[in-house]
Amino acid sequence: MDVAVWLHGLGLEQYTKTFRDNDIDAAVLRQLTSEDLRELGVASVGHRRRLLNAIAGLGAPAPAADASGPRGETAVILAPRTDAERRQLTVMFCDLVGSTELSARLDPEDLREVIAAYHRTTADAVKSFDGFVAKYMGDGVLVYFGYPQAHEDDAERAVRAGLGVIDAVGRLDIKSVQLQARVGIATGLVVVGDLIGEGSAQEQSVVGETPNLAARLQTLAAPGTVVIAASTRRLVADLFEYRNLGTVEVKGIAAPVPAWQVLGPSSVASRFEALRGAALSLLIGRDEEVDLLSRRWARAKAGDGQVVLVSGEPGIGKSRLTAELEERLRAEPHLHLRYFCSPYCRDSALYPFIDQLWHAAEFARDDPPSAKLEKLEAVLFRAGQPDEDVPLLADLMSLPARHPLPNLSPQRKKERTLEALIRQLEGLARRQPVLMVFEDAHWIDPTSRELLDLTVERVRDLPLLLIVTFRPEFQPPWAGQSQVTMLALNRLDRRDRTTLVEQIAGGEALPDELVAQIAERTDGVPLFVEELTKSVLEGGVAPVGIPATLHDSLMARLDRLESVRRVAQIGSAIGREFSYTLLQAVSSLPEDELHAALGRLAAAELVFQRGAPPEAVYSFKHALVQDAAHASLLRSARQQLHARIAAALETHSPELMETQPELFGQHYAEAELVEKSVICWGKAGRRSAARSAMAEAAAQFQKGLDQIALLPDTPERSKQELEFLRSLGSALYALKGPGAPEMGFAYARGLELWTRLGSPAEFLDVPYGRLRSLLFSGELASALSLAEDLLRLSHARDDAAGRVQGHFTIGRTLMFIGRFGSARSHLENSLSLYNEIGRPALTPGTGSMQTGLQVYSAIVLACLGYPDQALSNSAAAAVEARGLDPISLATSMAMRSRLLSIVGDDVAWVSRPTSWFR
Repeated sequence: MDVAVWLHGLGLEQYTKTFRDNDIDAAVLRQLTSEDLRELGVASVGHRRRLLNAIAGLGAPAPAADASGPRGETAVILAPRTDAERRQLTVMFCDLVGSTELSARLDPEDLREVIAAYHRTTADAVKSFDGFVAKYMGDGVLVYFGYPQAHEDDAERAVRAGLGVIDAVGRLDIKSVQLQARVGIATGLVVVGDLIGEGSAQEQSVVGETPNLAARLQTLAAPGTVVIAASTRRLVADLFEYRNLGTVEVKGIAAPVPAWQVLGPSSVASRFEALRGAALSLLIGRDEEVDLLSRRWARAKAGDGQVVLVSGEPGIGKSRLTAELEERLRAEPHLHLRYFCSPYCRDSALYPFIDQLWHAAEFARDDPPSAKLEKLEAVLFRAGQPDEDVPLLADLMSLPARHPLPNLSPQRKKERTLEALIRQLEGLARRQPVLMVFEDAHWIDPTSRELLDLTVERVRDLPLLLIVTFRPEFQPPWAGQSQVTMLALNRLDRRDRTTLVEQIAGGEALPDELVAQIAERTDGVPLFVEELTKSVLEGGVAPVGIPATLHDSLMARLDRLESVRRVAQIGSAIGREFSYTLLQAVSSLPEDELHAALGRLAAAELVFQRGAPPEAVYSFKHALVQDAAHASLLRSARQQLHARIAAALETHSPELMETQPELFGQHYAEAELVEKSVICWGKAGRRSAARSAMAEAAAQFQKGLDQIALLPDTPERSKQELEFLRSLGSALYALKGPGAPEMGFAYARGLELWTRLGSPAEFLDVPYGRLRSLLFSGELASALSLAEDLLRLSHARDDAAGRVQGHFTIGRTLMFIGRFGSARSHLENSLSLYNEIGRPALTPGTGSMQTGLQVYSAIVLACLGYPDQALSNSAAAAVEARGLDPISLATSMAMRSRLLSIVGDDVAWVSRPTSWFR
């Protein structure tokens, strides 16, 4: 474990040198007390408490290799944060241009100063966006965004940091040398953590293609530019302006890769529009909310100013809701003002208002100050702004005013500026009703907060509707005022989720099972629904995973709770829902530490708690958060964890093996204990089939087959696979019908294995299942050929019951083909053999022919013109008892015509149902 990285993850990197100078390594760290921290110079009580909490979350030192838990199994220890793990990372590689030439020109000591200044400048630019400098390599700097702390916008942070590095290095003035840097950025899945060395020699390395791609893109970048990969470009969308470099050849990567040069931040003010696009998808499930906003707008237009506070978690649709209102008001005369807070400008006074004036005045980047001033004055003139306000607002925009500012104290200047902005708003509202949208107030700067306080107060006397959007962590101080309405956005219900999936999919029909899975896993958050659906569509209806666009956001929620993150990972391995008892058994944590960890997870609303320990049950708020926690585990750690979970279940809840064998099947599969997993999936499938839960049975048999595919190819494996295929085919027959392609695939593979194993009699229902699927999918020639093979096999084995079934099957197939003479011959043979041997023990899976065979044969014979001799008393009785309709059974047009000519107008024959006979 790297203590420096650990401190950085806590935001306490200022103590790195102190810890290093006092030889505080990972082992010593776990033993530090409050008194020790005082001696180390940690004077702040808050810092000491933060360090002690984080140390408690590290868990005990790892035991010796032979340490064991209950039943002799290796215990699962909560490893330090810096253990290697899987995660999505945005990697930035910076290079100092012309360093080789500099080394030839400069004295080594001077060169050292230049390189050191370049490193400091790069590190400062990176730190301002919470990046992590992983390694200095001479004139190269390797930087990670998304580790050790993930953020929802790591790709954007990397690009902004890259532009910042280019600018800051270009402004360096040292040793009279003009410096330039170039930057390459890529995003992707990596393994990151303590991969190399031990103790102080450990290095936070990354394994994967992403760092190599970032380094290669850097070599392609022109001096003073930032080049990004397609993976990063997709995540930052239209937040920046680009120059498309097309596809470029990259050393070490087989195919050319797309690349873009980043020119700078885009002029799109709205993050929602920049990331989601200007084209709005249909708003689903928000009719009541839109109606409320419309009513408040009607009151505001009449002069009764209104404020609506819209709160909701990220992705719930706050911006989409305000966009819908504006769309509906498009035909009405009104003024739309939009203000956007930024996560990067929380310390920039009045940033949302400066940004709004910039866009209202339509400033261009290359406008000279005089042109910008003219544009600003025009905007203020339209609002009827007093002349004395113009110098104040010009100063706010960092523009030289035509008239000097009055000599004011800083506090009075701020007050006058706020008053000028309020007067501008009042002037606009006097001209026409105003819809004012203030987005993302959770990122508001303190001065803007003061101005917003004043605005909320003034609104009541203006024809103005103010909508303020924010996340739940922001506590608005305006609730309770008469002009203020709170509107909390809830998640979409299942019906609306399904509708949204179908709308995003457009004309592409997704399987019902996949739509249901997306609706289930997205928990009613519209952004999750949108991104997961798009990910599935782009992946060719692949299994549902975590979209790259959501990965950083989900991991950020976990990384905020660094010291208890491992508890979340263990819980995620158990399932969406997990009990305190099972978690305690698996984690081996002391009770007080486990209580504290679960308390923090519940307080952060990552999990919901029902009941009190030890009877407590916890569930993840979002299925995708659970997925992200589970996916961050390395495969080896995941296998060990699932093996321990299965063992704990066997010990503490053995009854679940009978009632929920699928639970064991899943954990054994994750643990790569294939044989055990196969047994459990088979038991689960048979249990579901016995309860007529055929959809679940089919899924469970398929999961068993997926596990069987991992076993060595032996006769034993083939027989086991054949058993599962037989069960799967039977479940699919009941679930989807005899003509379903899925059933055909299962029986086709089963027939192949059955033939390879020597056509075992105990699996004779498999070829008959394949024959049935061929018959009902219209492949009649193949069906006839297989039926003839089966009849020959029954003769070779002297199988009387098999011959009965063989003749019957051939006769039925010939009947569908329309060869009635041959069909009659085989069906008569079948009847004759059947009567000769009595009621034989029929081949397993062929079904009961005691009545069905006779009746079916009688109808076919009647169809061929022998109604009197074919319809025996027993057959006629069976027809009457079963309500058999011969017309609907006659699938051939020729057969229908023949049968109709026989029965004529006998309504009793043609009106009876046929559902009893398939």
